[in-house]
Amino acid sequence: MWTRLAHIILKYRLTLILIIGVLTICMGLLGRKAEMSYDFAAVVPKEDPDFIYFQQFKKQFGEDSNILAIGMQDSQVYALRNFIELKTLSDQIAGQTGIVTVLSLPRLQYLAKDTATRKLIPRPLFSPLPQNQAELDSLLAEANKLEFYKGQVINQQTGATILLVAIEKSMLNSENRIGLVNEIEKLGEQFTQQTGIRLHYAGVPYVRTIMTTQVKAELSRFLVFSLVITALILFIFFRSFYAVFFPLIVVGVVVVWVLGTIVLFGYKITLLTGLLPSIIVVIGIPNCIYLLTKYHQEIRAHGNKIKALSRIIRKIGIVTLMTNATTAIGFIVLGFANISILREFGIIAGINILNTFLISLILIPAVFSYLPSPTARQTRHLDARMLNGVLRFFHHSIHHNRVAIYVFTSLVVVVSLAGVLKIKALAYMVDDLPETSSVKKDLAFFEANFKGIMPLEIVVDTGKKRGVLRLENLKQIESLEDTLARIPALSKPVSVVSFVKASTQAFFNGNTQYYRLPTNQEKNFLLRYLSNQDDQSGLLKSFVDSTGQVVRISVKIADMGSIKMDSLVKHEINPKLQATLAGTAMKAYVTGTTLLFIKGNDYLIKNLQSSLLIAFVLIACIMAILFKSPRMIIISLIPNIIPLLITGGLMGYFNIPLKPSTALIFSIAFGISVDDTIHFLAKYRQELLLHKLNVPKAVSASLFETGSSMIYTSIILFSGFIIFAGSDFGGTVALGFLTSSTLLCAMFTNLILLPSLLISFDTGKIKKGEYGWIEEYNEFYLEDEDEEIDLSLLGVKAGKSA
Repeated sequence: MWTRLAHIILKYRLTLILIIGVLTICMGLLGRKAEMSYDFAAVVPKEDPDFIYFQQFKKQFGEDSNILAIGMQDSQVYALRNFIELKTLSDQIAGQTGIVTVLSLPRLQYLAKDTATRKLIPRPLFSPLPQNQAELDSLLAEANKLEFYKGQVINQQTGATILLVAIEKSMLNSENRIGLVNEIEKLGEQFTQQTGIRLHYAGVPYVRTIMTTQVKAELSRFLVFSLVITALILFIFFRSFYAVFFPLIVVGVVVVWVLGTIVLFGYKITLLTGLLPSIIVVIGIPNCIYLLTKYHQEIRAHGNKIKALSRIIRKIGIVTLMTNATTAIGFIVLGFANISILREFGIIAGINILNTFLISLILIPAVFSYLPSPTARQTRHLDARMLNGVLRFFHHSIHHNRVAIYVFTSLVVVVSLAGVLKIKALAYMVDDLPETSSVKKDLAFFEANFKGIMPLEIVVDTGKKRGVLRLENLKQIESLEDTLARIPALSKPVSVVSFVKASTQAFFNGNTQYYRLPTNQEKNFLLRYLSNQDDQSGLLKSFVDSTGQVVRISVKIADMGSIKMDSLVKHEINPKLQATLAGTAMKAYVTGTTLLFIKGNDYLIKNLQSSLLIAFVLIACIMAILFKSPRMIIISLIPNIIPLLITGGLMGYFNIPLKPSTALIFSIAFGISVDDTIHFLAKYRQELLLHKLNVPKAVSASLFETGSSMIYTSIILFSGFIIFAGSDFGGTVALGFLTSSTLLCAMFTNLILLPSLLISFDTGKIKKGEYGWIEEYNEFYLEDEDEEIDLSLLGVKAGKSA
């Protein structure tokens, strides 16, 4: 099969190059249509009850995460000139396309009783604008009497105030959101220049915009970095322009295919799929290194270029297929996840890693058949003194210090397991942003002055239509709000009760003592006013459903982390809701973006853990197909499990929490690290037959034959993944640092521990029934080395060979 494939690739090489070129152009045209995802990542399955309930909530009451908050804490804001600038800023933001409403101190409204129409009419408190400081101070005193806004717009203790900007749903999930947020920031900068007052920004729309913008920037930056680093390393290794340029062409083609595949599948570029072009560059180059290294070895052995190119297809083809398959498995198992962002990442990555195998196996032999044979200087890397010195040290260790290797490995495993036990599953809603980012600093401002900005919703079902009109139900909801207000982590609750209290206060001409629910006698008078009330602002619709049965209570919470949030909801909020409503027909449910975040984090981690298990089983099956020997399967897996334990230990000792970004590392790194194992064992089984089942000699020959390529590829993988540690996102930093560390550890275990295990536990005998696919690979190695290539069949002139 592989001999025939070699003949086809070399004979029809020009046709195949043109086919790949045309496909790449088509993929490139498709890739130009790739769009960034502006939706909030759906990490909770659609069939989850809490997810379904949250969707119903949004249909009834609208979005809970559409508020962009702008805060300030400066006494100068209450100076007349600056206050007028704040009013201008608020009005300018309100005038932007896509803004529903802006609530700020200069735009506060109060309810005025109109006895003629029996209505409570909302009127702007600061209209007309005050003409002097005394007028402003007087109006500010009136603002402090509006109990409805306390803790929402003004913090009377700290003097902090806030602008709340509600954004239309259609704007939230489109590219236009970025332009809107940028325009709001531009207006804010103008305000700061005019007043000297610093502004703080927060809210889900703002955080999502910042992250999306940075993802787009990093997509280009990391792709350039990965190309430059791999090009530099390739040149250092091979000292050849061709050996640098054409491998980069190969991975460049696959990068184009990645973008095209995203569009073909109807996906958009997310935080994860945005990393794929850079990852493909890093993962694709090792294919080229193995092919080129074998090509150079063959040229040095016999000098026949076409024979050498034919042999790299026949000898490296099946092994490269298996190594790419194991790498693809590390990604594609994510395609089994019931979370869209993981599934899309896994599918696109898995498909294009297999594309990498196909494209490199065709293009490298085909292109190099047209190029001059490598010179002696270009094959000098095979004699690298420093590299051979390292391999000689490994060789000495595995033959003379195996006991020390096993003792040291055992100690590392024990210490790593102790570290693994220290790992905690913890994530934050703005987890990916660094502590030094302005977003996190601004978030701290809102948490200090307004107890946070993350939305949490409590929905109360009164049990009957128009139940909200019953005073006893309103009192019960008020009791529930009082209970919630006593929880330190929650902001002051806002609901229809707050509106009714404000209406009672307005009915009694703004007297702060009457910010309360009406009595039975007062209720009848007040209802006359409320029944005539127009809900032009949409306030009531946002807090009561159309039947008057279901009521929304909205609170804000700090980004305290998934562990504390989960504990708060399960052990404080839910028990108090049940206790307060016990004995009534009313029921309360917790929902909102914050609750979905908690569940989403749990779902992600569980899915990733399942993916790792599936990857482990599938890769074990591949090993079984290759070797059909239980002993060889165990020997092959041990060197790849230990690096994962070391990574887990590092996470525990360095307090790196288990979260989606770090859990993702294990299945990816496992799939990649197994590649070196397959290359080494494939060569080992071939050398075993050549050396008449002498295991130590076969191990030695395999180490010096494959060791250099394994070190080359490991250095490229390490360098390629470590660039992600320069990201602005914590999750990407963890992906880069931990994956590169895992792969570096895997290099040492595959070059030291794996050979040691073979010498100690492999007899070298292949029992009946243990003849696997790897023996097909060995048949190619055992072919007559003087076999002539039929140049007429390949359509290549003899003069082309060196």
